[in-house]
Amino acid sequence: MNCYDFDKTIFNPDSSMLFSLYCIGHHPLAMLCSVPNVVHYGIKYLFKKTDFRTLKEKSYVFLKHLKDVDGDVERFWAKRSCRIEKWYLAQKKDDDIIISASPEFLLRPVADMLKVKLIATRIDKKTGIMDGENCKGPEKVKRLRLECPDAVVDDFYSDSLSDTPMAEIAKRAFIVNKSDLRPWPEK
Repeated sequence: MNCYDFDKTIFNPDSSMLFSLYCIGHHPLAMLCSVPNVVHYGIKYLFKKTDFRTLKEKSYVFLKHLKDVDGDVERFWAKRSCRIEKWYLAQKKDDDIIISASPEFLLRPVADMLKVKLIATRIDKKTGIMDGENCKGPEKVKRLRLECPDAVVDDFYSDSLSDTPMAEIAKRAFIVNKSDLRPWPEK
């Protein structure tokens, strides 16, 4: 089986950022209510006065102001699934796994459209609160082992060296920059 990071790997640019921009355009008041909170916690994070989990949860606080998150997510992907990288579509297999730090509720429709398994950060789509850990770095390996205990990763693809723990368990790993795929850098 092959495992893929999502944002900036098989989809460009970042889906969470694009969804936030979508919501600014479609729900400006909901987003406006959230801006002071996000700015406040963003500054705290920069000065190491709060952790990334708190910042991520505060970044999704706008969700509680949306009446139909599922509908918004479906409409969002209806116009953006065309951004899935062509190189990925050309090699996609039925047993692929997308493993991402992005919210599961956001990536579920596109994973279903691609007919692949999804492992992602569990964020409550009504509150923005994270359930469990951010699915990044070593947490990706932990979640893969929990959800697919017998998984053997043939190839792993990511744009970020923070995914080195996943690269280490794969037979082969590739660092991705749009359609440029290179072997994972040696330590």
